[in-house]
Amino acid sequence: LYGAPTTLPWGVVFPTDPDHVPRHPSQLYEAMLEGVVLFLIIRVATHRFFALRRPGLVAGIAAIGYAVFRIAVEFVRVPDPQIGYLYGSWLTMGMVLTLGVLVLGVFFVGLGLRQSRG
Repeated sequence: LYGAPTTLPWGVVFPTDPDHVPRHPSQLYEAMLEGVVLFLIIRVATHRFFALRRPGLVAGIAAIGYAVFRIAVEFVRVPDPQIGYLYGSWLTMGMVLTLGVLVLGVFFVGLGLRQSRG
């Protein structure tokens, strides 16, 4: 899926885009947020706050981080052409499907925080 059209200086013209307009490089946004930033968050959680001592905590942090970043990037992405926006609003199918990951992440963080430190 392409990013939404943009006038920002880092907009990318994809060669396979029939409109040939600059678009948000949403793939790069996801790589930075879900790769680099989430890695740093987990690294701090495990090495500064010893999150590995609480079963489920790191998995929950990873799931929440992925879900939040995925939903954020969906705002600058064009929705699936066969689905479009849901309920005539800004909501996309990607956001809806990612909500389950977010709920699961919150569950695991709660579970991890209830565990005693080992």
